[in-house]
Amino acid sequence: MVRENSTVVTEFILLGLTQSQHAQLLVFVLVLVFYLIILPGNFLIILTIRSDPGLTAPLYFFLGNLAFLDASYSFIVAPRMLVDFLSEKKIISYRGCITQLFFLHFLGAGEMFLLVVMAFDCSVTICHPLHYSTVMNPRVCYALLLALWLGGFTHSIVQAALILRLSFCGPNQLGNFCDVPQVIKLACTDTFVVELLMVSNSGLLTLLCFLGLLASYAVILCRVKGHSSEGKNKALSTCTTHIIIVFLMFGPAIFIYTRPFRAFPADKVVSLFHTVIFPLMNPVIYTLRNQEVKASMKKLLSRHMVC
Repeated sequence: MVRENSTVVTEFILLGLTQSQHAQLLVFVLVLVFYLIILPGNFLIILTIRSDPGLTAPLYFFLGNLAFLDASYSFIVAPRMLVDFLSEKKIISYRGCITQLFFLHFLGAGEMFLLVVMAFDCSVTICHPLHYSTVMNPRVCYALLLALWLGGFTHSIVQAALILRLSFCGPNQLGNFCDVPQVIKLACTDTFVVELLMVSNSGLLTLLCFLGLLASYAVILCRVKGHSSEGKNKALSTCTTHIIIVFLMFGPAIFIYTRPFRAFPADKVVSLFHTVIFPLMNPVIYTLRNQEVKASMKKLLSRHMVC
């Protein structure tokens, strides 16, 4: 804290998930294991898709970008969290906090929009197979990718701008990391309007995307009924994978952002899974249910092991 004419917060204290040493050790091991095993798996997915000429369909293009987004997203919170587990003094500067918050929402919103794009790709594949190559040509794929990055940036810059307008002069204790609901609660001014804008920008957007995705997959599953047995099984497998990821991604986000910013006992645990565990798992779940990627990955690994 620094005193000028008034007390101004220049840093925040991170309290962590729990004060229990045994629980902290358990969480540390859990995060570390996920990080050391699944993060390289995400990079292997990217390398596999980039190196195999047979994996050029839009599905694999977007899957590679999902792995990249999730890997990048995990770098925002997890490394610092691991370091903080071993540190007695857990402090983050005001600028560092805003930066963390910005990238958390930038990449998180980008991933949310990417899941919408992947749902659109899936619906075109199943509902309009004859027009698929025309609709999902490389130019359209890159345009959709650019749009989701711009959408994520716009969403995040609004979040950061609203936080920067607030003044912080009192308590400076946060939970695991810097996020909108936690930071807003520390502001000295009335935050009712800001909370309303935040819920609209994050919560309502997340909920609408979630409901839209569920509706689109319901339509896809209805259309699948008339397909052949082999095509039906493949479509069902793809849709099931997408729906699992949608629930993993949107479930915790809806819990965190679609309600007034009050503290609940489960907040810290839900935030941990939402920002660290689930993002690392998303591309892995896709890959485990995709025979083409698994086969290509085995070829890549066996080729390098032989070398």
